[in-house]
Amino acid sequence: MNKLQKYSTLSIVVLAGVLMLGSVISTSADGATVSGSQPGSVDDPVVTKSYVDEQVQKLVVAELAKQTGGAGKNPDKNAESSELKVVTIKSGEKLIAKAGTEFIVRAGKAVVYSPDANGISDLTDGKDISNEQDVVNNHLLLFPRDGRGVMPDAKQKNGLTVMVRGGYDIK
Repeated sequence: MNKLQKYSTLSIVVLAGVLMLGSVISTSADGATVSGSQPGSVDDPVVTKSYVDEQVQKLVVAELAKQTGGAGKNPDKNAESSELKVVTIKSGEKLIAKAGTEFIVRAGKAVVYSPDANGISDLTDGKDISNEQDVVNNHLLLFPRDGRGVMPDAKQKNGLTVMVRGGYDIK
């Protein structure tokens, strides 16, 4: 055998060995998982996106209940929520809000009610509205503390229609 044949045979053997070794490494890498089990088996089940979403939602609700002291377990109609509710306030009534409640006067002429000299925040105009001042319709307003609210202007016969996000009472 001459030198060329020896190198050719050696090259073929080395190349075949590298290919076999690469194939073995690739096969074991494809089947490798964190726990060492096959995907879809009892040890590593396949789950749907809806199942994962449901489990995440349960965890979020549980964490929020823990952080708020369980306030979300038995919500009543005036409990704080992120939902906008349409509320009608009759003439002579007042909408008294919880701290952090937002509202928008949609129909009627409203005035601010506050037991002290301070009022509520008009987020649309970026100013404060003091006790007994008029509220501009379709402006986003915020109650910074409990006990403040809005009521229909005494000069009008009809009530108010407001959209409320958060806790409130009608008195």
